[in-house]
Amino acid sequence: MKYLLDTDHISFLQRRSGSEFINLAARIAQHSPADFALSVVSFHEQVLGAHTFINRAQTRTDIARGYTLLLETLHGFSTSPVLPFNAEAIEVFDGLRTQKIRISTMDLRIASIALSRNLVLLTRNVNDFSKVLGLTTEDWTV
Repeated sequence: MKYLLDTDHISFLQRRSGSEFINLAARIAQHSPADFALSVVSFHEQVLGAHTFINRAQTRTDIARGYTLLLETLHGFSTSPVLPFNAEAIEVFDGLRTQKIRISTMDLRIASIALSRNLVLLTRNVNDFSKVLGLTTEDWTV
């Protein structure tokens, strides 16, 4: 395993359209599927997004779409390696928090998982993640 996909890269793969998807898919195709993992934190973010969509839905069609998103998220994560936010990642996270790095808690958790496993984080959010010393990031959507 070499790469951890951030939630934004996962979203492009789920949409299956646009130049970002084409670029990302082409880069991924150059590697073994075993080189990639997702995080439980990204799963959490995507479930929260689907939950919010469902709660705000005002039509039957929107409700159905929200549950379709939730089901697609479940399927995608159930067929991929998903890394935990475990004791090692929590230790890294606590160290980063003491440094007062100003990025979102979820992003800091994702960074902690990548750092604890010495993985490259694939993300479009290079600006925020660049605040985390020692974290290697790449944007494969460009």
